[in-house]
Amino acid sequence: MNNNKLKQKCKKIKLIITDVDGVLTDGGMYYSEKGEIMKKFNAKDGMGVELLLQNNIKTVLLTRENSKIVKKRGLKIKAASTITGIQKKELHLETICRKFRVLPKEIAYIGDDINDIEISKLVGLSASPLDGVTQFKKNVDYICKNKGGNGAFREFVDLIIISRGR
Repeated sequence: MNNNKLKQKCKKIKLIITDVDGVLTDGGMYYSEKGEIMKKFNAKDGMGVELLLQNNIKTVLLTRENSKIVKKRGLKIKAASTITGIQKKELHLETICRKFRVLPKEIAYIGDDINDIEISKLVGLSASPLDGVTQFKKNVDYICKNKGGNGAFREFVDLIIISRGR
């Protein structure tokens, strides 16, 4: 996609939806016999949520996993909403649009795998970390230079904010 078209899409964004595992984390999942025990998040991505808020753009965490760790992270970074346990993310888009009073074309989505393809086709702007799966990357507007869990979300945030002239 050319830079002008990408900038025009960025200027319309009022809400970002992000996948968690593989975007906000490196995709690693740490388990003990008691279940999930750890996820590693990047502080730069957390600051990205804060920068979005300063620009009146809300962030929604949307994940297939049903994770207490993700819910705690969502609270800490002041995500507008953390939605867990969602199998078909695209079916939740209408609810998100109603709740936040936005149109799909005013939403940016960043994901990394095949379960993110359908929702990414329905929003105004889509992205993948560098290490997203090839099948998903074929369907997005922007491929980050950074990997998931290593600043890809922040890179996408910076792209949107800078494109808006801020």
